[in-house]
Amino acid sequence: MRDIQPSRRQILGGALAAAGLAGSAARAARPVLRIGVLGDQSGPYRDLAGLGALACARQAVAEFGAGSFDVEIVTADHQNKPDVGAAIARQWFDRDGVDMVTDLTNSAVALAVAQVARAKNKVALATATGTTELTGRQCSANSLHWSYDVYMLARSTALQVVKSGGRSWYFVAADYVFGRQLQGEAAATVAASGGTVLGTSFYPFPGTSDFSSFLLAGQSSGADVIGFANAGADLVNGLKQAHEFGLSRRVRLAALSGFISDIDAVGLEVAQGLNLTSSFYWDLNERTRALSARVRPAMPRQAPPTMAQAGTYSGTLHYLKTVAAMGLPAARDGAATVAQMKATPCDDDAFGSFRVRADGRVLVPAYLFRVKSPAESRGPWDYYTKLATTPPDEAAPPLGRGCVLVKE
Repeated sequence: MRDIQPSRRQILGGALAAAGLAGSAARAARPVLRIGVLGDQSGPYRDLAGLGALACARQAVAEFGAGSFDVEIVTADHQNKPDVGAAIARQWFDRDGVDMVTDLTNSAVALAVAQVARAKNKVALATATGTTELTGRQCSANSLHWSYDVYMLARSTALQVVKSGGRSWYFVAADYVFGRQLQGEAAATVAASGGTVLGTSFYPFPGTSDFSSFLLAGQSSGADVIGFANAGADLVNGLKQAHEFGLSRRVRLAALSGFISDIDAVGLEVAQGLNLTSSFYWDLNERTRALSARVRPAMPRQAPPTMAQAGTYSGTLHYLKTVAAMGLPAARDGAATVAQMKATPCDDDAFGSFRVRADGRVLVPAYLFRVKSPAESRGPWDYYTKLATTPPDEAAPPLGRGCVLVKE
């Protein structure tokens, strides 16, 4: 066997070929935009956002299609702990090259992450969050608030229920930022509408599963309406226990933050007649039905999106369109990107045409629904009858409320 040595010509030719391949690879390499979906994936809000929010973010990326950059999505569970959520966001921004964080179920977590995004000049899109502080005293040039807030939910539901005869209220409320703001906005609306608030039971959150004493206190108060100022698993447990006590036969029940996932969890037999507000319903119109049909195969249990999950789709899609228009290098500036998102008209299959206000609030209508009885429902997920619509400008909190971004 001969040991054949390459000639000098072969060595040079091979080196040039390798250099050419390296150059082609470098030219083919595309910049990457990274999006973080940070939510409750194991706690009381996992069904209203959770892995469904992740599926909706992926749907937005798929519909955005091929641009001048690639898009990657990372995800994590913040466990409903503000310090955990802030730590994850900080690591994503500092180490993992994440440019935008969305979902942010839980008001306290959303406020903490928004502060981190502002400090790092990144983007935070709160699409599953109730607190009005994000567009009030804690507003930021780096964050936007999608889908709904406690003002929208409380005002739409309380106002319409009082108008239809539910004048005296008792609240069962989660004792943290979201629950207290929800109860506060609803109580103010009841009073301004000529009704009365007879009392409130604030319960520890998270960790409460027995609502019997709070419900019985509401019944004993003589109120016309028991309003649940909570969401997710807490609302589900409260509705089930109210049904066991037969409360729905004696008082009206109103969910100040109810989602279609909650109604599915308890069933129409338990939830029938419940009033609630949502900015999205899968069967609202042709566009919402089309979006739901596209995303449902990837959703947990193939469920249609909730308004929180639809907000994650909408916010992610508008963000991607804005980044593409700006160019990725310019869009690395989070505050500049948010400013451009506010200046750009929005349109998608979740909410139709809408706009973003100066304080970061996304303006969409609020719809008051009544949950159907089993006899009224035509099939799976046919749960709502629309009763009233609140226009976008009336559904959002008054502009200002301490936001430094708003010129008085």
